[in-house]
This record gives sequence, structure tokens and C-alpha cells, in this order.
Amino acid sequence: MSFQTTPSGSAEVRPSAAVAAAFLTQAFIWMFAGLLLTAGVSALVQGSPTLIDFASQYLIVIFIAQLALVVVISAGINRVPATVALGLFFLYAASLGLTVGLIVSAYTGESVTTAFLSASAVFGGAALYGATTKRSLAGIGGALTMGLFGLIGAMVVNLFLPNGTFGWIISVGGVLLFTVFTAYDIQRIQAGSLVAMTGSVEKAAVIGALRLYLDFVNLFLFLLRLMGGRR
Repeated sequence: MSFQTTPSGSAEVRPSAAVAAAFLTQAFIWMFAGLLLTAGVSALVQGSPTLIDFASQYLIVIFIAQLALVVVISAGINRVPATVALGLFFLYAASLGLTVGLIVSAYTGESVTTAFLSASAVFGGAALYGATTKRSLAGIGGALTMGLFGLIGAMVVNLFLPNGTFGWIISVGGVLLFTVFTAYDIQRIQAGSLVAMTGSVEKAAVIGALRLYLDFVNLFLFLLRLMGGRR
């Protein structure tokens, strides 16, 4: 793997195929571990009226805490040890299990299974594209960020002014946005961009895992809104 300094002073990483595969493997290991933890907590929530009541009562507090964890991990990755960042990631995954468990409890088991399989297929296809395409996706990062803020704004509006058609459009937009995000994040991890940003393979694996985890969970939740049948 070679590091090359660009005129702007940033480090550019050009990993070999084997090293690029290692970057992806480490990120995927932590991502899947996080998903398993979320699924486990979600299952506990669905089987416990007490946990469902807790998640319902403190949903706003839980959401704010989750947002704070993502910000701390992303913004503080260069200032904390990789083990601390990984611990925070698992704490986030466990807390999201409360939210996912609460949401999933409102849908039929068949709907949840369908949404999960669909999310897996979409995520897998986007990941394969991102890993194999010769086209650089680096230039769309800004557009994706703007799209994310636009999606959040639309969701807030729909929360206070609910509209079925608008909600459907938001869900379709969310699926499309996080499909592209998946391909973009896969390519960034494989290209070594996150290693250059953090200066550590271990920290890059945590950040990469967090981003892929968020891509998959959001795909699942938006597809559940689109395809799910409520109880």
C-alpha cells in the first residue's frame, strides 16, 4: 500500500487488491456484529412489554443519545483509541435495538422478513457495484450529504404534517439515497480513504462498519415502511 501526498497536503492511499479486500473484511466483520447485537436487543424488546413501554416513553431521549453517539464516534475517531470507538459503536448498535424493536413490533412477521430480505438484496447489489465499478464515486459525496439533509427535513415536515403520498415518496427517496450511499461507502473503504482520514486501519474499520451499518439499517426501515403490513 502506498501513501502519496497530494498538492493540498492530504494523504492519498492506493492499496493493493489484497489490502483493499482486508479493509472491507474488517469493516464487514464489525458491521455484522453490530447488526447481530441490534437484532438480539430488538428480539428482547418485542418479547417484553416492559421494554416496549420503556422505549416508547423515552423514545426522544434514546434518539438524541443515539445521534450523540454517532457524532462522537465520527468526530472523535482521531482522538480516541480504536477500542473505545468500537465500544461506542456497539453501545449505539444495542441502543438502536430498542428503537428497531419498537418499530418492528408494529408490523407483521412476514412484512419484517420481506423487508429484511429486500434490504439484504439491495445492500448486496449496491456493495458489489461499489466494489467492482471502475467509475469513481468520490465526486458524489457532497450531493449525497445534501440529499441526506433534505431527506431529514422532509421527514420532519411529514412528522408534523402527515401525508400518506408524501410519506411514500420519502420512503422511496430514502431507499434510493442509502442504496447510493452503500456503493459510495464501499468504494471509500476499499480505496483506503478512511485509513488516510484516521491514520489507523483499526479506526477505519470502526468508521467503515458504522457507515455500512447505518446504510443497511436505513434501507431496512425505509423498505419496511414501503412494504410492511401493520398488525
